[in-house]
Amino acid sequence: MDTIEYHSPCGILHLAATDGKLLMCDWADSPRHRRNLGQLNQGEMDYDVISCAETQLDEYFSGRRHRFDIEVSPAGTPFRRRVWECLAEIPFGGTMTYKKLAEIVGIPDGARAVAGAVAANPVSIFIPCHRIIGTGGELTGYAGGMAAKRFLLELEK
Repeated sequence: MDTIEYHSPCGILHLAATDGKLLMCDWADSPRHRRNLGQLNQGEMDYDVISCAETQLDEYFSGRRHRFDIEVSPAGTPFRRRVWECLAEIPFGGTMTYKKLAEIVGIPDGARAVAGAVAANPVSIFIPCHRIIGTGGELTGYAGGMAAKRFLLELEK
């Protein structure tokens, strides 16, 4: 499946959707981008969902949208999907640590496993992995790069 490029103020995102669901909103420069592309199914691109995603991203980046209402369906293991579901519950402008997220998903000593799941998120922004920070409040790695993470967190303040 091909992807559609979306030029955000902090980097290029690749969008893919099928059957009424957004499958990908992934940073073009992400180290995991090629792997995420390989996990896309071969269905027909749903251009209506892509158009809606582009509109909602435009609204988000202009400060007019705080919640997304597009159904997402990222490819991943049951554990990763559980982590991503929890990420989606972090409110606009909020942050959470890897440690706290690990506690929420039921593995209090599993911050590293949770970090791996967060890093594998193929639907950035819609599943807000940029809202995860280190235990001391420091910014940690991000698939879109640290400048994009800072930009997104500042946008949400």
